[in-house]
Amino acid sequence: MSAHEDQTPGEQNAAGSAHAPAVPEDATVQTAGAFDIRNFIGILLGLFGLVLLGAGVFAFSPDEAAKTGGVNANLWAGAAMVVVGVLFIVWTKVDPIRMVVRDNEDGAEEPRDIAAID
Repeated sequence: MSAHEDQTPGEQNAAGSAHAPAVPEDATVQTAGAFDIRNFIGILLGLFGLVLLGAGVFAFSPDEAAKTGGVNANLWAGAAMVVVGVLFIVWTKVDPIRMVVRDNEDGAEEPRDIAAID
């Protein structure tokens, strides 16, 4: 798993707020980066929203208007999905998932120990 290194332990402790846990000296703080599930959700919502926007712009006919009472449902649903997708992407940038990563002892089954901060 590739992760983005956020800060060194000393910087995390010095710049951390009152609720930030202490990070051991032999550990680093990393973020999930591109592997954050909110990125995948935001991208998928945005893509499906763009498909609906296209259907609303190019395939809206009087027959479909009669079915929905004159409302272009594809256009509005697509616009809402694009907005929610963008909000998910912004959420990952504003509040990234942070984890403490440190090397395990020799002979351990896993080379690294990963623990969530949040």
